[in-house]
Amino acid sequence: MLEIGRYNTLKVNKILSFGAYLDAGEGHDEILLPTRYIPQGLQPGDTIEVFVYRDSEDLLIATTETPLAQVGELAYLKCVQTTDHGAFMDWGLLKDLLVPFREQKLPLEAGRHYWVYVYYDQLSQRIAGSTKLNKFFSNEALELKENQEVELLVIKKTDLGYSVLIDRQYWGMLYHNEVFKPLQVGEQLRGYVKKIREDQKVDVSLQPQGYGAAIDENVAKLQYLLNEHGGYIALTDHSPAEAIYAMAEMSKKNFKKAVGALYKAGQISIEEKGIRLKKP
Repeated sequence: MLEIGRYNTLKVNKILSFGAYLDAGEGHDEILLPTRYIPQGLQPGDTIEVFVYRDSEDLLIATTETPLAQVGELAYLKCVQTTDHGAFMDWGLLKDLLVPFREQKLPLEAGRHYWVYVYYDQLSQRIAGSTKLNKFFSNEALELKENQEVELLVIKKTDLGYSVLIDRQYWGMLYHNEVFKPLQVGEQLRGYVKKIREDQKVDVSLQPQGYGAAIDENVAKLQYLLNEHGGYIALTDHSPAEAIYAMAEMSKKNFKKAVGALYKAGQISIEEKGIRLKKP
């Protein structure tokens, strides 16, 4: 069955001077793969994986180019133009993706990037985008457990921390006190479910929880600090508590525990005036 707005593996019926015609299956006319996308050696009878979408004349067309998102996926896209019809986004194909006004959470501006969910409008039979993400993602049917390892996708920065998508399905919040390195919108990282609240809101962390956790948050924080300073910081167990807090933002007690953990793991050497990361 042909899937518009997604990758399809189609059979080559014939090849002409301007392109190859692909068998789209019952209920569809043949789909053109323009000459510039035909790989060397392609012959009638072969199959080829292509992305199928509509061109500027609303005709189905195939391409071997890679879009930044298929139908049913989310991508961080640049708005290249705003018109009376809506905003057009660069999604990696010759024809830009339209985000209609009705699908804009806030008015989009040319030159800026936005999270866009790509969907197929059954009514108009066109591929379109939406920035109203709550229409497509919710926590109504959560299938998560506390301390479960998950994928986090940073959606936006807030006063509390970072709004994230968990496994590209559920909404979560990563609070500022759980983050020890700068995060960028669009960044993808591993995390853990910290708490599932009664209202189905989910708190996440970059470290596993509990005494059996593999990485203590202070250890992770110290590792990041060392990497940020070229592998060496001028702090030791004997440094004043004020100096430790000023640089590492942790108590002297927690700093000593983190240093001890890294030393036992063979990751650092302790020098007279500081600690240094060992080279791998």
